[in-house]
Amino acid sequence: MRSRSNSGVRLDGYARLVQQTILCYQNPITGLLSASHEQKDAWVRDNIYSILAVWGLGMAYRKNADRDEDKAKAYELEQNVVKLMRGLLQCMMRQVEKVEKFKHTQSTKDSLHAKYNTATCSTVVGDDQWGHLQVDATSLFLLFLAQMTASGLRIIFTLDEVAFIQNLVFYIEAAYKVADYGMWERGDKTNQGIPELNASSVGMAKAALEAIDELDLFGAHGGRKSVIHVLPDEVEHCQSILFSMLPRASTSKEIDAGLLSIISFPAFAVEDMNLVNVTKNEIISKLQDPNRLHYDPAELKLFENIECEWPVFWTYFIIDGVFNGDAVQVQEYREALEGILIRGKNGIHLVPELYAIPPNKVDEEYKNPHTVDRVPLGKLPHLWGQSLYILSSLLAEGFLAAGEIDPLNRRFATSVKPDVVVQVTVLAENSYVQDLLRKHGIDVQSIADIHPIRVQPGRILSHIYAKLGRNKNMKLSGRPYRHIGVLGTSKLYVIRNQIFTFTPQFTDQHHFYLALDNEMIVEMLRIELAYLCTCWRMTGRPTLTFPITHTMLTNDGSDIHPAVLSTIRKLEDGYFGGARVKLGSLSEFLTTSFYTYLTFLDPDCDEKLFNDTSEGRFSPDSDSDLGGYLEETYKQESQDELDQYINHLLQSTSLKCYLPPLRKKTSEDSHVFSAVHSTRDILSVMAKAKGLEMPFAHMTLPTKVLSAHRKSLNLVDSPQPLLKQAHEDDFQWPRDDHGDVDCEKLVEQLKDCSNLQEQADILYLLYVIKGPSWDTDLSGQHGVTVQSLLSELYGKAGLNQEWGLIRYISGLLRKKVEVLAEACTDLLSHQTQLTVGLPPEPREKIISAPLPPEELTKLIYEASGQDISIAVLTQEIVVYLAMYVRAQPSLFVEMLRLRIGLIIQVMATELARSLNCSGEEASESLMNLSPFDMKNLLHHILSGKEFGVERSVRPIHSSTSSPAISIHEVGHTGVTKTERSGINRLRSEMKQMTRRFSADGQLFSMSQAAFSSSHSSKSMRSSTPSSPTGTSSSDSGGHHMGWGERQGQWLRRRRLDGAINRVPVGFYQKVWKILQKCHGLSIDGYVLPSSTTREMTPQEIKFAVHVESVLNRVPQPEYRQLLVEAIMVLTLLSDTEMNSIGGIIHVDQIVQVANQLFMQDQMSAGAMDTLEKDQATGICHFFYDSAPSGAYGTMTYLTKAVASHLQELLPNSGCQMQ
Repeated sequence: MRSRSNSGVRLDGYARLVQQTILCYQNPITGLLSASHEQKDAWVRDNIYSILAVWGLGMAYRKNADRDEDKAKAYELEQNVVKLMRGLLQCMMRQVEKVEKFKHTQSTKDSLHAKYNTATCSTVVGDDQWGHLQVDATSLFLLFLAQMTASGLRIIFTLDEVAFIQNLVFYIEAAYKVADYGMWERGDKTNQGIPELNASSVGMAKAALEAIDELDLFGAHGGRKSVIHVLPDEVEHCQSILFSMLPRASTSKEIDAGLLSIISFPAFAVEDMNLVNVTKNEIISKLQDPNRLHYDPAELKLFENIECEWPVFWTYFIIDGVFNGDAVQVQEYREALEGILIRGKNGIHLVPELYAIPPNKVDEEYKNPHTVDRVPLGKLPHLWGQSLYILSSLLAEGFLAAGEIDPLNRRFATSVKPDVVVQVTVLAENSYVQDLLRKHGIDVQSIADIHPIRVQPGRILSHIYAKLGRNKNMKLSGRPYRHIGVLGTSKLYVIRNQIFTFTPQFTDQHHFYLALDNEMIVEMLRIELAYLCTCWRMTGRPTLTFPITHTMLTNDGSDIHPAVLSTIRKLEDGYFGGARVKLGSLSEFLTTSFYTYLTFLDPDCDEKLFNDTSEGRFSPDSDSDLGGYLEETYKQESQDELDQYINHLLQSTSLKCYLPPLRKKTSEDSHVFSAVHSTRDILSVMAKAKGLEMPFAHMTLPTKVLSAHRKSLNLVDSPQPLLKQAHEDDFQWPRDDHGDVDCEKLVEQLKDCSNLQEQADILYLLYVIKGPSWDTDLSGQHGVTVQSLLSELYGKAGLNQEWGLIRYISGLLRKKVEVLAEACTDLLSHQTQLTVGLPPEPREKIISAPLPPEELTKLIYEASGQDISIAVLTQEIVVYLAMYVRAQPSLFVEMLRLRIGLIIQVMATELARSLNCSGEEASESLMNLSPFDMKNLLHHILSGKEFGVERSVRPIHSSTSSPAISIHEVGHTGVTKTERSGINRLRSEMKQMTRRFSADGQLFSMSQAAFSSSHSSKSMRSSTPSSPTGTSSSDSGGHHMGWGERQGQWLRRRRLDGAINRVPVGFYQKVWKILQKCHGLSIDGYVLPSSTTREMTPQEIKFAVHVESVLNRVPQPEYRQLLVEAIMVLTLLSDTEMNSIGGIIHVDQIVQVANQLFMQDQMSAGAMDTLEKDQATGICHFFYDSAPSGAYGTMTYLTKAVASHLQELLPNSGCQMQ
């Protein structure tokens, strides 16, 4: 018999340690580990971490086997791991109905439990008696299921279990928008059980999704049926949100040691090395003193300096050091850990759960930090910590290599990725489009030419994926029908041995009208190509199929739209919008593309394609709009079940034509509706409806608000009410014997009506009177409902680019933006909240957490007062904002809440000011802007650049009645560098003045120097639309102060900054400091108390949101911005040596006093006639329009007002103003 080697002896020592400290707690029946001998529950997260030492030791024995007994020992240890993982699987499978519910609700009541009964796998507490929703725990299970399977363990046995794991993937794939309780099971740091979005959960979910994607759960013995599929766009959502959150742990926690598991072992979820280092350094600097590491469970002032210390995190640092090859870090933390281990029986090392201050010595430690020795408390050993201690020792001593506990190579996440080249194939919809392209020297294949490769719209892929993971035995429905992003449609799919390519969803006109605007399609193509270059992680190249359809032709259909043509030319050059592209035919790309095999639709699978009575109504609005590319491609005789299924899906969304064709417009066409905009047509209908005394109470929609565009946008009142402009005699609506509108005769009129606007009028009347599902029996055809006719009209309006009408019909049809919920979540996860509707609350609704799509749409319609156009425009703007927050997050610096209603108001008011038109004309112009122009206008407003809006001339033969408007950028008109960035000078002058304060009451004098702006240089560049409320932009014509061309500029800036809630950089942290020196700030009658600083930290997002919510009580954006400027002057005092200002500071009073001082100076300068006041706030319009700096600048007067106000609050100070 061979003698035992030294390494073998040491391994036996670790085996005894594992047996006596971990495996002794394993239940022989279920395989679960109880937390301790007293606490019999099994926590999912703790169980997984606790078994890692056993897994690692098993691999160490297998690698270092001296004799056969070692191989047996390795097998025995590995089976202990399999037993535990299957035990956890049993626990979760018993709650299969929760997995099914949670996929749709994401509710805390429907989540898997966090802990189970060790002996029975049953639940131990009720759904609402514990913080069960912990996405990171479920994700950790999937991550190690993948890693252990890749290491050779067989954990999953049957296809039913594979289906369950696939549904667990769906359970966690929405992690980027799920507020959960996190790894500490407590949610928000106040310990009140409030769930919040946690970076540790998002990061672990991202890691799990990446690890298990395309993994065969049967290991080397499996086939394609046991492979798990993950949609790459869901992974990328988690990635972008994690990137935007770190190093912050959540809204309420600035940092959390738990992030170590995300930036290093086991998740390796962060790909940016700089972000990894920043997060790691934050953890070390904020949560670890020179001698010890601690985690602050509440981070409130109450617990400052008396925190507990958690040894488990030192084990993370040891493992991290091994993976990074940092021997110094490994040695340093191993020595530190050895010093605090408890020696048990027979000298075994035990890791305690935590070290804490004895209760009777809390006061002593609070007074003299780090003088009282902490004592070990909690579980001994702490299994999670014990396991990682053993694993770290095995790694540090060379028994295991880093790659052995990371067989899927997640540790290379931060390595440099090769440049991505996007393969683009342009396909003509039919031979006619192909010929038009050929005339321009562009030779492309048509969809029919590439047979047998199949081309389908992206939404078909969503329907197909809805079949993935279905299982009758467990009543699992598969993946919820959801939008599939461009990463998902840039792969090639093999389904039933046929190759499929799917066109991106942004080209699909079935869902929302953005795809009806060719310039918008080109813009979205540019954005998506750049996104693919940045985010593609798979082997092979992404392949994007770009279809050229009949809707991409010019209005008369005789040529390709110039924007589309120029785009194809740019693609031929090899670069487009900064992305490297290769244009070619699909057959050239077959060998270099990435393939996914979707075998769950194979004929021998249990899953039937037509197994559901509701199969025809998959997506919420599948009853309308354009079909796919089926017509020319496939012959009827070759259709198998899959072809029939796809055909069925396309037919459910195809349109039949019932309305008469439109005649072309001519310049002589003088019909009353041809030259005006859509909303005005609707208003004319309403006027006639009122004249006919129609029964409004019975209408489907509350239509009284349809005339409220002008009113709801708070624009300048027009000289005469809009309804009076609708001439009663233009149409004589047919009436029946009772004097009501005769709908049957209206339908007859519709048959002969060849004008788009007249068709819209008639259909709208029918919609209002009869409802959307009324059968018109048009042309004797049964089942031709008002809704189907509106859908057809929508298509015609799209071809004619009638954007106001398109938006309105889109609202009537309740069309949803497919990506609305995702867009909203993108904004929220970048720490930007939303409000919809116009202020104040309760009309303005706040969205502070992700909502399901239906609930979100309902909220938007409620907040819009059922004004359909505003509701649709709100959805559109949310989508654009999400595009920008992904592509240009710097636009949103210091913006915590985006108020969509105010942004729409500002956009319309800017049009009114620039075009010098009335309020209702501006509102109509806004509603009729093309999506591309709307997105541009929004970008100019967000970016803070000066811009202009001009009318341009359309060709006479154009069938479009929308106003032609061009938006262009202009330079900084007369804005000096000093005005844009003067905060430093103001701060230094304030410091000089406040140094004159002392305890014995010396003078506090303030000079009338020309102070600079309170804005940061970033906010200085903003451009604020609008003339003062209630006055036209031409009213303020007196240039008493020599402002010249710059008149109105500062009012515009303030109104815009107030509308988009932009504040100077560091504003909230400064507010926190000033609150420490007074009793509170009173803003618009609401007090922000100083006690807030004891509950929240300065960098905490919750604190910033709290301040923001107080400021948002002010409905006028320009007044809100003056309050921000006044607070900035106040916050400069927080940098001084004063300990306390005392009392409550009334910010409103400071602004009013400053305004009075300004008015007095103007009156003395003889400006009596032009000093009009804003009726709502009493502020002089010229004060709103004053530059911050200069002798007549707002800062000068605000500083004087602060001095005057503080004179009353400061005790024993002889404050005076010079």
